[in-house]
Amino acid sequence: MPPKNQTQRLDELLGGVTEELLLGNPQQFEDNSIRVERLLLEMVRPDPVQPRRVLPEQLHLAFHTNRLTPTKALRDLVQLVQVSARQRGRPFNNILELLPNPDDEGDEEQVNTLSPEEQLLRDLVNLAITIRDDGQVNPLTVVDVSQGVTQQFRIETGERRYWATWLLRDFIPGYTGDGMIPCIIISAERSSVFRQAKENTARAGLSAIAMARQAALLLMTVHDYQIPDTAVSTDFYRQALELDLRSKREYTEAILAAMGSINKTRLAQYKALLHLSDEAMELADRYGIDERKLRHVITLAQEYHTEVVRQIIDLNLTAKQVKELCEGDLHETTDDEQDKIPAPALKIAKATQTTTSALPQDIARALIRQEGDANLARARLQAMRKLLTEAERYLVDE
Repeated sequence: MPPKNQTQRLDELLGGVTEELLLGNPQQFEDNSIRVERLLLEMVRPDPVQPRRVLPEQLHLAFHTNRLTPTKALRDLVQLVQVSARQRGRPFNNILELLPNPDDEGDEEQVNTLSPEEQLLRDLVNLAITIRDDGQVNPLTVVDVSQGVTQQFRIETGERRYWATWLLRDFIPGYTGDGMIPCIIISAERSSVFRQAKENTARAGLSAIAMARQAALLLMTVHDYQIPDTAVSTDFYRQALELDLRSKREYTEAILAAMGSINKTRLAQYKALLHLSDEAMELADRYGIDERKLRHVITLAQEYHTEVVRQIIDLNLTAKQVKELCEGDLHETTDDEQDKIPAPALKIAKATQTTTSALPQDIARALIRQEGDANLARARLQAMRKLLTEAERYLVDE
């Protein structure tokens, strides 16, 4: 049994987690500190450290550093999607054109080729129309962070509904609402990163990178780290790489439950993704790349992370193919090995003498026979191209 002070600390952390979320026994509204009100959209703000990203990372940071208003952030998102859609041969002028067309037999096939930004905006438009037609069925959960006479509320759960409501108000013709949104309001002392985590993992679409951020937040919370209320860089979450549950065993069950009832091994696998480089992490988050693929990428030096993640996206590599690719010759040569030329390097150098006698189609056939898969063969060629480009740079330097 944990000491009394530890028990009190656990009670404080879990105090805001309702029975509805942890035990499936609704008694949420029996708590007098919880109230439901309709709030002006302008009084509500998303949580800047929320693990789930709704806006693309660049817009997320600009918005949370007050360089963009909600309307401007959405306008920039629409413009970003218009560029992406135009490049794919499906331009649009009105966001309502993004809605699924039940009479178009090719619409389902088109969905499979949407960019992450197109899919995001399409989902938000769909949600906005649902709110317009059916009303806001599920209130947001917000924390009262008002200071003095200035009322301000921070979203704990429901950020997508927040952005869909702004989209409905400012971008969809015929809006007749009053600019308000229903919210379950809880006091600041009752806010809970555990409730937020439970809500996140209960809903579909949480990427492996978002799970890594979620694990980081939970670990930092139980280790008494100060969680800021401003935008943070990826390095903020990386602090959790030094943390574990060995000295906080009393929180293990609560954290694993909040993460979707996973086990400790799975928690460690998600947390390990924080080793990814910033750019690789952003790409993996946007495209929802599975942890089973990314676990192999983090075995490489960070300078290779983005390249391999792009290959996963472009070539739709399987976890097995990623593993084989990362176990190839992408690793750096250490300082101790620089004076000795490795055998693989000698083989590649020898192969350059046969370029005039080798036919491209024969090389392609040989690669497919060797790898057993065209996508993996293509990835090998791309890795070789990068290796040769870097080798050429060393020749220039010499």
